[in-house]
Amino acid sequence: MSEINMPEEIANLFKKQHYALVGHHSGVKLCHWLKESIKHDRVCYKQKFYGIHSHRCLQMTPVLAWCTHNCIFCWRPMEGFLGVELPKPWDDPSLIVEESIKAQRKLLTGYGGVDNINKKKLQEAQEPKHAAISLSGEPMLYPMIGDLVEEFHKRGITTFIVTNGTAPERLEEMIKEDKLPTQFYVSLTAPDEETYNRVNVPMIPDGWERINNTLELMNGLPTRTVIRLTLVKDENMHNPEGYAKFIMKAKPMFVEAKAYMFVGFSRNRLTINNMPKHEEIRAFAEELVKYLPGYHIEDEYVPSRVVLIMRDDVSRENRFIKH
Repeated sequence: MSEINMPEEIANLFKKQHYALVGHHSGVKLCHWLKESIKHDRVCYKQKFYGIHSHRCLQMTPVLAWCTHNCIFCWRPMEGFLGVELPKPWDDPSLIVEESIKAQRKLLTGYGGVDNINKKKLQEAQEPKHAAISLSGEPMLYPMIGDLVEEFHKRGITTFIVTNGTAPERLEEMIKEDKLPTQFYVSLTAPDEETYNRVNVPMIPDGWERINNTLELMNGLPTRTVIRLTLVKDENMHNPEGYAKFIMKAKPMFVEAKAYMFVGFSRNRLTINNMPKHEEIRAFAEELVKYLPGYHIEDEYVPSRVVLIMRDDVSRENRFIKH
C-alpha cells in the first residue's frame, strides 16, 4: 500500500490519535459509538434517528489532512491540516474503499480478547454496511468523491457524506453523474457571514458564497438531505431566525441541532463552558422551528445532545434508511 502523502510529523500526529492512514491521503478511525455498541450496547444517534447500525459503520475520509476551514470547534488534529490542495497522485476510489475496510478490520483486532464484549456485533463489524465519509478534512475536496460513493454502493454499503458546503462544483458533478450518497449532510455553523468568519475561520476567500450555492443545490436534491447545526455556546448559538433563512433555502428532509462536544483538539481552543446542555439545545430547536414552516421536532437523543427536526411531508417510514 502506498504511503501517506504528508510530512512525517503530521502523519504521526494522526497515528497518535488512533487514525489508520490509508493510501496517499485517506484515513479511518473507529467511531466512539462503534466501540460503545460492541462493548455496552449503546448506540449513536444516527441509529436512533435513521436506522444505521453503529457497530457496522465505517468512519473514514478520503482527505485526512486537507480542509477549507479551520473551525474553532473541530475535534480533529487540524493543527496538522495542510490547506486545500490535495497532493497528487490521487488514489483510485476502489483502492480507498478496499484499504479502508482492511484498516477497520485491523483496528478491530484488539477487541477479540476483551471480556464481556458482544462477539456477534464484533463479527458483524468486520463487514461494514455503512460508510460515514466525514472523519476529518473536507471530503468534497477529493475530485473522485462521486466514484468513491459508487464504489461503496457497489458493495452494498450505504453512505453519508458530511461536507462544510464549500465545494458546490463537486456537488454539481455528482448530481450530473447520478453519484449522490445515500444521505447528504451540510454542516451549517453560522447564521450570518460575520459569525462564519469568526467560528469557521475559512482558508478560502469566498467560503460563505460557496456555502450559499451548496444550499441552493440541496433544494430538491434526489437523495436524503440533512443540515446539521453544530452549536457552540457563546459563539454561534444565536439568531435562530438567521439559521432558518438558510435552512429554508435548502429545504432539507432533516435538520439536526447538535451540541458542540468538548473533546479532542477543540479543547485547545474552547472551554467546557462552550458545550451546551441538552436542555439548551432542545430550547434552541424549539425556537428555530418557529421560523421553519413545514417542519416539526421529531426526535432527540440526550447522550449526543441532539434534536432531530423533520420536514412535515417526510413519513416516519421514510425517516429510516432501507438497507
